[in-house]
Amino acid sequence: MLGKKKMPLIKSLIAVGTTIGGGITFEDGLRVDGQVIGDVIGRDGKPSVLVVSENASIDGAVVADHVIINGVVNGPVLAKHVIELQPKARVEGNVTYKSIELHLGALVNGQLSPLSALQEDKPALKLASKAS
Repeated sequence: MLGKKKMPLIKSLIAVGTTIGGGITFEDGLRVDGQVIGDVIGRDGKPSVLVVSENASIDGAVVADHVIINGVVNGPVLAKHVIELQPKARVEGNVTYKSIELHLGALVNGQLSPLSALQEDKPALKLASKAS
């Protein structure tokens, strides 16, 4: 999605002062300026960009192709391609990513795990031995 392809446009907004309870599934771009209590998941097979602004918070899991956080996320984050943790980002949970950009001041209270390490299928070890 990244590199030569264009990022999807931000087509949806959860505005400042808005609180949404329950999970959200989206495609293309979603910007959160308010509060979400529930999971925020990019639709499978569709490009997805999630922006969590400086005053926003999400209490739940986050899954998207490209994730940009400058607010608070209380839950695990899966960035299928890229995650940008900007200076005011606060993540309470594990972060899994393909590529990461971590700005000075960002805070993660959890494990940082690259996707490639999780997806490697290592063959079983076979020992050669002579049958007696």
